[in-house]
Amino acid sequence: MTASVNVVSHPLVQHKLSLMRERDRSIKGFRELLNEIGTLLCYEVTRDLPLEMVEIETPMSPMKAPKIAGKKITFAPILRAGVGFLDGMLALVPSARVAHIGLYRDPNTLAAVEYYFKAPTDLSDRTAVLMDPMLATGNSACAGASLLKARGARDIRFVCLLAAPEGIAQFQKRHPDVPIWTAAVDERLDDHGYILPGLGDAGDRMFGTK
Repeated sequence: MTASVNVVSHPLVQHKLSLMRERDRSIKGFRELLNEIGTLLCYEVTRDLPLEMVEIETPMSPMKAPKIAGKKITFAPILRAGVGFLDGMLALVPSARVAHIGLYRDPNTLAAVEYYFKAPTDLSDRTAVLMDPMLATGNSACAGASLLKARGARDIRFVCLLAAPEGIAQFQKRHPDVPIWTAAVDERLDDHGYILPGLGDAGDRMFGTK
C-alpha cells in the first residue's frame, strides 16, 4: 500500500507560498517565509504523534495530562535548502535532535550525490522528519530516505514546499511506506528537472547564490 500525499491547504500556508513564488521577493523575505511555512508544516506533520497520560501537578492539584509518548522527533534537512525549514520546526519542537543530509544534484544526470551524512544513532525509536523544499525529480528525497532507513529509521515523514507529479511518483515507487506533506503539487518538470510553475531554485533564492 502506497503512503499518502497530504496537501496542506491551510490559508496561511497557501498565502505564504504565493508570496514566495513571486519573482521579485527579496532574499530576506524568501528566507523568512520559508521559516514560517516550516513551522506551519511541522504542526501538520506531527498531528498524529502518540500521546500518553502522565502524572503532573498543577498549582491547584495533581492530575493526569497528555504528553508525547516515547522518544521524540529527529529533524533531517537535506542540505542546503532543507535547513530553511529547520528553525521554524525547532521553534515548535526545541528538544528534537537534528540529522544533516548533504546531497547535491549532478547537473548532467540529475542523480543525487552524497557528500555528508550525520545523524543520531537511535533513529529506530524516533520519528524522522525528512525535509527539502522541492520534490522535483525525487532523486534527493529518495536518497535521503534511504540514508535514514540505513540508520534504522522506521517512521519517516517527508515534508516539502512544492512537489511535481514526477517526483511524487518516483518517491512513492522507491519508498512507498513514507508519507508526503506538501503545500502544493505543481504541473510538471521542465527539461532541466525544475518544477513548473514552481518558484525557481529554493537554495539559490534562500542564500542569494546562482
